[in-house]
Amino acid sequence: MTDTTPRVSNVNLPNALTTLRILMVPFFGWALLVDGGDSVLWRTVAFGLFAVAMITDKIDGDIARSRNLVTDFGKIADPIADKAITGMAFIGLSIVGDIWWWVTIVVLLREWSVTLLRLSVLRKVVIAAADLGKIKTTFQAVALGALTLPLRDPDLPDWLHTPGDVVFYVAQASLVVAVALTLWSGWEFFRGVWRQRAELRTR
Repeated sequence: MTDTTPRVSNVNLPNALTTLRILMVPFFGWALLVDGGDSVLWRTVAFGLFAVAMITDKIDGDIARSRNLVTDFGKIADPIADKAITGMAFIGLSIVGDIWWWVTIVVLLREWSVTLLRLSVLRKVVIAAADLGKIKTTFQAVALGALTLPLRDPDLPDWLHTPGDVVFYVAQASLVVAVALTLWSGWEFFRGVWRQRAELRTR
């Protein structure tokens, strides 16, 4: 019996949005680092690019699932796009001094190790995305997006200094939660991998 299910083309809207996010990464990084991160204008532009990336991440996933446009390209490119834009945000914000380097290193090691495992050795091991991971992603996006803004720049109008400080500390608190959830969800992921691989070996 032959499979009559039509093959989904890689040329579709979700994949186009994913590709757009990947192409945005160097422009986002450049905008964030203009004048050493001291440009109010370009940090605001960087925030806009990051916001667009997060919004299109949600949109392309919803479209792909609702219209049955899930492709092998999308399965590989989508997590790469997500980790590329958030990784650039972590690295850029560490360069300008808004995030400690050890935080960036720990988070990126966890994120990329999980992503590479999903894309390589886990072909026979399926680990569903946990709700904890989704909550982590939300806190991470809020923290990185807010910290991308020039919240404490002395060139801001006086009336924005206090709100900027408040948002900055709220973003830092969100980052603390995101890092904690990153480590915990990473542990749950690897624990799930070990359990499933152990079960496969005993069959």
